[in-house]
Amino acid sequence: MRVVLAEDLFLLRDGLVRLLEAHGFEIAAAVESGPELARALAGLEPDVAVVDVRLPPTHTDEGLQCALDARRERPGLPVLVLSQHVEQLYARELLADGSGGVGYLLKDRVFDAEQFVDAVRRVAQGGTAMDPQVIQQLLARRSGDDRPLARLTPRELEVLELMAQGRTNAAIAGRLVVTERAIAKHTANIFAKLGLEVSDDDNRRVLAVLAYLDHGR
Repeated sequence: MRVVLAEDLFLLRDGLVRLLEAHGFEIAAAVESGPELARALAGLEPDVAVVDVRLPPTHTDEGLQCALDARRERPGLPVLVLSQHVEQLYARELLADGSGGVGYLLKDRVFDAEQFVDAVRRVAQGGTAMDPQVIQQLLARRSGDDRPLARLTPRELEVLELMAQGRTNAAIAGRLVVTERAIAKHTANIFAKLGLEVSDDDNRRVLAVLAYLDHGR
């Protein structure tokens, strides 16, 4: 599995390279700036891109803009964002095309190697890996009695947040200590209340929910 990595801090970049290589990934390129990232994504066709939002030369949004441009050229290119902060606009843009393979992790909340490696693999395979704080902010922006999210019960909101993190029904059931059948019922209710078609494809349904929640502000 070939990875293009973009991180401007040398020690963090070197550490990520060593970590991913130790878990069987091939580092196609490890770059530190927006222009380098753009060239790597265009020329190397990686299986997944792991990018920081803010890269030289301006340290604003080069990383994300390069990744979004690459996804427009190659729909479905898996992108995992590593950021210091929750950038809601960028999360929305990543989810907008609904083509899968997206993740958004906060650097200071990645607590162990296995968590990070699992997120990279999940995104590379077309799934999602969203930090709970990112999801909470997306959900909060759609709160209010005049919006569809208000139709959900507290338990359904809890299930929705776990779904958005990329968890399967079985994983959600284990987390909430209920049966998988109960989670399936909650999931069906969530999609019905949000007016979304129920799907057995976990990745597509999560992307649909996230995109729905983050649109129409």
